[in-house]
Amino acid sequence: MDWILILIALVAIYAIAAYYIHSRKLWADHIVFYGPIMAIKTNRVKFFDKFTALRTFFRIYGTIGVIAVILVSVFITVMLFLSVRYTLMIRPEPTGIYEPQNIFLLPGINDYVPSTFAVWLAFIITIVIHEFGHAILCRVEDIKVKGMGVLLAVIPIGFFVEPDDAELEQKKGMPKVRMFGAGITNNLVVGFCCFVLLILMFGMVVPETQPAINGIYKGYPADNASVPQGSVVTAINGEPVASRADVSAILNTTKPADTISLTTAKDGIATDYKLTLAAWPAEYSSNQTSGFMGVEYYDGVAIKTAVGTMLSPIGFLQFLIVPFASGDGSQYLRILAFDTPDTSYYQAPFAGFWGLIHLLFWCAWININVGIFNALPMVPLDGGYIFKEGVDRLLDRRGLIKYSGYVVGAVSYVMIVALISLITLPYLLHM
Repeated sequence: MDWILILIALVAIYAIAAYYIHSRKLWADHIVFYGPIMAIKTNRVKFFDKFTALRTFFRIYGTIGVIAVILVSVFITVMLFLSVRYTLMIRPEPTGIYEPQNIFLLPGINDYVPSTFAVWLAFIITIVIHEFGHAILCRVEDIKVKGMGVLLAVIPIGFFVEPDDAELEQKKGMPKVRMFGAGITNNLVVGFCCFVLLILMFGMVVPETQPAINGIYKGYPADNASVPQGSVVTAINGEPVASRADVSAILNTTKPADTISLTTAKDGIATDYKLTLAAWPAEYSSNQTSGFMGVEYYDGVAIKTAVGTMLSPIGFLQFLIVPFASGDGSQYLRILAFDTPDTSYYQAPFAGFWGLIHLLFWCAWININVGIFNALPMVPLDGGYIFKEGVDRLLDRRGLIKYSGYVVGAVSYVMIVALISLITLPYLLHM
């Protein structure tokens, strides 16, 4: 409720301020309105001229970036059509990740991208470094930058730079392509750097070895006795235990139908439970003769090891699906992105450690996803303008430049149809 009141107050203050500024035409050279969106801009952009001293470096950086963008563009285009084919085959229900709001990366709107400080800061960083990439390469390629600014709709929703359109139009080939690709290149570079730093930072945590109950098997002794998930086993039959090995050592002396006294602690409160042990389920162990409580322990050591091995193609794919993870095999990775109770199972190396982990995750995740999406060969995305420049140069050599617009337009429409299909097919297939 407090957040709703704060939001209402912010919207009211923004609306009053915007109306006052617009009606009085205050700072008309620096504030422009596009409907309810306020653009605050400045012409003081000499800062970007300093990067011309490193012209050779940025041209090499930009060229390598263009190659990477083209490869990503081909990859994401293929994946887009495979996703449409997959949707047609499995006919998913229009729920979860298939709901329209979850197609777009909007914090607080997308059910899987929370509206937190870490997410919004990462979102702003992503947009800033994207636009700065364009501005820097503009100056490196001798294209004037007329201005830069921020877009506001109560909160910052975007940044922009204004290149000189006439000078930009005069550029042909690689200088123009490097400028268009610079934003995507920056997003991918910063995203992967944050990804690597995230893994290195997570390696600093020390997992607790205490037997913390992470899951309860439904219908088994612990569930029947109402043992709470998230509690820590401290004693069995009055004998203190400090690790899962201690618990196993005691349970190995029992058999099914034995009754034990289980002591657990949660939120500083110790509670005793009487459990009548069951036989081990066949799917978990066919040769265990000891009693079975029906609990699963949190294995911080295994999770730390799993995060440490994410620098691999499979690990990277796991990283990309962390916000959507729900299965037992990947849900544990949500500790990287969300403030979960699992953080209590680790010793953090310093205060604010988990906030930094979450910021690094979202900086990596948002930058990489924004970079990948922008690489689509579809105008008005950067990938579309790179594709257009390539088609222009290719057809111009053959005297067919007049057909360039048709080719680029056709490809863009195909991309749009594919994207819309991902949103609408789950609904259309279940009408």
